[in-house]
Amino acid sequence: MLAPLISAGAAIAAPRHSGVTTSERFADLRMEWNELLSASRSDCIFLTWEWLNTWWSHLSESRKLALVALREGDELQALAPLTFKWPKAEFCGSGFVGSDYLDFIVREGWEEEARTAFTSRLSKAPAMKLTNLRRGENFVTEEASSLQAKGWRVSETKTNVCPYIPLSGHSWDSYLATLGSEHRYNLNRRLRQLNREFDVRFEAARTPDQARQFTDILLAQHNQRWKERGGSDAFHTAGLISFHREFTQIALRRGWLRLFVLLLNGRPAASLYGFLYNGVFYFYQSGFDPAFQKYSVGLVVMGLAIKSAIEEGAGEYDFLHGDEEYKSRWTPERRELGRLELYPPGPYGFAYGTVMDFGRRLKRIVR
Repeated sequence: MLAPLISAGAAIAAPRHSGVTTSERFADLRMEWNELLSASRSDCIFLTWEWLNTWWSHLSESRKLALVALREGDELQALAPLTFKWPKAEFCGSGFVGSDYLDFIVREGWEEEARTAFTSRLSKAPAMKLTNLRRGENFVTEEASSLQAKGWRVSETKTNVCPYIPLSGHSWDSYLATLGSEHRYNLNRRLRQLNREFDVRFEAARTPDQARQFTDILLAQHNQRWKERGGSDAFHTAGLISFHREFTQIALRRGWLRLFVLLLNGRPAASLYGFLYNGVFYFYQSGFDPAFQKYSVGLVVMGLAIKSAIEEGAGEYDFLHGDEEYKSRWTPERRELGRLELYPPGPYGFAYGTVMDFGRRLKRIVR
């Protein structure tokens, strides 16, 4: 059981670690959480307090909160943003919401102390399944090595890739010059065609009312587009929809929201949902009205979003997880995502690891 691990008040000699197990204590961490994140190597939109606390409010389901906080005196030095649902611990932000680049959050320069403290705390944990790690660039892999030295079984798997565009130093024209000639021609041709045939406006949500309106447009267009393909898992539950309705408002207030609608003669033809955070544009989802499909409005709205990111000075445009063909037309660059599964020594860890291995083999056979 994880309960003894996460009970409040446990402490060792400084630096000390303690559990955060209630929504109220989670809420109290907001200011120091984001200060710590900005001082870590893991800083990204999906590890902000705002993203994970909103996820906890709408998508935690039957999980129990199991955050582990490391402090020196009163100063927060590291966080393990974990939840627990029998029989394993997972990251906050797991599941269909699509949180990439999850990790423990550790202040730069405190890696060794954090590893020692987390190993002491987590060695009492049950199994852990930690997903959507940036392979080769995360703290959790180092922590897994420490637990492995204590007899834990560790399994690491590549799960996906995140295409991305390095934008530093680029203007829109210089970036276009890096694209394949056919793709560049198609984009410019469609832009010219739209400007000939329509009054074209590319608008960003600037007010709470616009954010609500544009969110409705995105949801309708995305789900309409995917209905013929059997449905999408991006906005397919009430919890996911309520999460995004709340988070778009939070992100708007924080200056992170980049929610665009392409209007043709005043009619919403396409939409794109993303975030600009710490110099990175994160493309999250998009949609378009099938009535405008012949104009390649999905291609156009993506190009205009990349152009906007360049004009705002973003150093990177991240497509996030998924190796869809259309992403390769915009960039050849990829980074890998991975999953770590950790099983404690002893009969429980052996039995659970064996069951998980069997389940994976069975899935491969079924496919």
